[in-house]
Amino acid sequence: MICTLTALRSKEVIDMKTGMRLGYVDDIELDTDTGQVLSLMIFGRPRAFGLMGREGDIVIKCPEIALIGEDTILVRQEEEQVNTRSRTFTVEDMLR
Repeated sequence: MICTLTALRSKEVIDMKTGMRLGYVDDIELDTDTGQVLSLMIFGRPRAFGLMGREGDIVIKCPEIALIGEDTILVRQEEEQVNTRSRTFTVEDMLR
């Protein structure tokens, strides 16, 4: 099956171990030298409408993808793959 980034973004990602919905694909990591897709990224959910920052991003490496179906992507995460690149704001930051 050939799948575009637009089609990937409309598929819900589900962890097979826990049955938990992880979200929808927001971005991909691409190796520009080889042209290979390295991972799928799901951006963290905003906290307090974005005022308190957001949760960490979820990075799913390609070997962790079990199945890409018509509506969903099933993944087997070996461990919690949350990237903490996102900025979180504290109450003190907002008062400054």
